Amino acid sequence: MKSEIIAVGSEMLTPHRQDTNSLYLTEKLNEIGVTVAFKTIVGDRKRDLVGVIRNALARTDIIILMGGLGPTEDDLTREAVAETLSLKLKRDAPQVAALHARAATWRITMPENNLKQADLIEGATFLTNPNGSAPGQWLETTHSGYRKLIMLIPGPPHECRPLFDEECLPRLREIVPVRHLARRTLKAAMIPESQADKLLAPIYTTFTDVETTILAHAGDIQLTLLCSKPNKELAEQRVEELATKLEEALDDWMYSAEGESLEQIVLYYLGLRQATLAVAESCTGGMIAQRITSVPGSSRSFLGSVVVYSNEMKSAFADVPANLIERHGAVSSEVASALAEGIRKKTGATLGLGITGIAGPGGGTETKPVGRVYIAVSDDQKTDAFERNFRGDRNRVREWASQQALDLVRRKLM
Repeated sequence: MKSEIIAVGSEMLTPHRQDTNSLYLTEKLNEIGVTVAFKTIVGDRKRDLVGVIRNALARTDIIILMGGLGPTEDDLTREAVAETLSLKLKRDAPQVAALHARAATWRITMPENNLKQADLIEGATFLTNPNGSAPGQWLETTHSGYRKLIMLIPGPPHECRPLFDEECLPRLREIVPVRHLARRTLKAAMIPESQADKLLAPIYTTFTDVETTILAHAGDIQLTLLCSKPNKELAEQRVEELATKLEEALDDWMYSAEGESLEQIVLYYLGLRQATLAVAESCTGGMIAQRITSVPGSSRSFLGSVVVYSNEMKSAFADVPANLIERHGAVSSEVASALAEGIRKKTGATLGLGITGIAGPGGGTETKPVGRVYIAVSDDQKTDAFERNFRGDRNRVREWASQQALDLVRRKLM
């Protein structure tokens, strides 16, 4: 069964608020075999709400509306659903009493406009909301001859999520055909998205019962495989079959078959080799260290990092000779190599990683443009240096550089 989640609220169409509830609801729906086909955000205008609900009725089986159930003039979700389905709203006496009782426990006089929260859509059932004054509503109806399930739930996360878990999920489990979802996330580093899709599309398009999505970000490709079947074993088998073929095609571009981050994999290899890593960073400004130390237990393999932004710091903390910087420039393969060798020797690490570059927006030249980065990885046998050119703004260059640096360490340890 397909579902649509509709987040109601004009505030979520501004830069200051975002819908986070839908992520939670999607996870819960997937657990019972329901896929989310659409997510919509709509403002507090009844005409727009009616249009969105009509679209949802035409294309999905389950519709969840979050928000717009409060007492104010712009809380119009109940009214919009009723209008769309040509149903009446009826003020429910027991719910009116419950609202008065709730106000009494707070020792306040309930404003008159709160009573609209007791308006029940014809044929619907109230859903208890112990964390707020606005109850949810559950409605089973038909539209164009098809059965539809409609849920109205409050928007605040501390009300939305418990109500959905306690009131909606049990009802859905009784109705939704038993389906099991199998999910797998594969990750690859530093392969262009177009190249990855050219390589992989001929494979995953033959698995018509497995939904495959590709997400690319700063040198990272994430493939999510999703399969729904009547039993768990069959769903997992199909995902495993496809994953195996994709892994073979990606070869050493791929670094994770279970959704781990690149920094997690680097630390895994370091632990496997009983090796340690130290980093001297210039243009990335500590980003590599931040990524590595975000992983619990990283101190077992990561000795530390120094941010050596100035030439003086490169010499003081990574023993880069001043005349080397003067001769080749701070942004050069020679300086990157010296950073890697210097930090390795200074800390006693198994591997040293050095990185220097021009992140921009200024500082570039014709021979060394913005985006030019040099990365070096050193062990006690040799030092390998690499030149890379990344496009984008300052932060994007730094993200790409940190991704490339970690991937080079991974490949060194493979």
